[in-house]
Amino acid sequence: MTGNAVTVPITITVVVPTFNRKHCLPRALDSIFAQTEPVDEVVVVDDGSDDGTEARVREHYPEVVYLAQSNRGVSAARNTGIAAANHPWIGFLDSDDAWLPDKIARQKNALREDPAVRVCHGEEIWIRNGRRVNAPRQYAKSGGWIFPKCLPLCVISPSSVMIHRQVFDAAGVFDESLPACEDYDLWLRVCSRFPVLFVSHPVLEKYGGHPDQLSRQWGLDRFRIRALEKIINSASLSPQNDSLARQTLRGKCRIFAAGAEKRGRSQVAADFLARAAQY
Repeated sequence: MTGNAVTVPITITVVVPTFNRKHCLPRALDSIFAQTEPVDEVVVVDDGSDDGTEARVREHYPEVVYLAQSNRGVSAARNTGIAAANHPWIGFLDSDDAWLPDKIARQKNALREDPAVRVCHGEEIWIRNGRRVNAPRQYAKSGGWIFPKCLPLCVISPSSVMIHRQVFDAAGVFDESLPACEDYDLWLRVCSRFPVLFVSHPVLEKYGGHPDQLSRQWGLDRFRIRALEKIINSASLSPQNDSLARQTLRGKCRIFAAGAEKRGRSQVAADFLARAAQY
């Protein structure tokens, strides 16, 4: 570590997208303001809530930048926050998650040790239905050039990441046309272009099990398939990564087709088998 690396300023805006989660948003915001090393700006993007979210934020968190928009989905909300951010580093916190107190301190220290890195994420603790559980092995986190590990499933949680604006300039922002797996899509684009730094200590409590989670629905692989088609057709991948992406795409299409067939959706199954054959 050089002396110059220690003095590089790392200023951060935190973007908190929310929709009708007045009941848990305070837990998320409190976890931001409880950081041992403070952030520089907090932007709450309210994606069309009608449950009194605005009144609660304005009354109890006057220091927060509150932005309201019509309901357009989490990707649009995050993109609104990215556009409004006044600092080069951007963090995200979903309104149903919570940071651990030393999250920002640990990630800033890691970035000061490796100042060329532009993406940093950390380990997480899973809470399901109020109880701590072990995260499934396929969601294991890591660092470096992790594009191959991003292909099966999303292995970076938006709530754990710190990402420099230069990354969005190069890879683009969240795809607002995807109703789910928008994070999977983004990390494919990001991790094919940038190495990531991984903090092995937990930085996040990731809550799940509630009924409004899109990840609970069947058939999410159809959105991952769209993301894979996008990045393959962009012709931006190295030959090795392109080969791996095509292999993953074919496998996901076949698995999705088998699931559709079991549900009596023969035409859907045929369509996805045809898409597999294209790659």
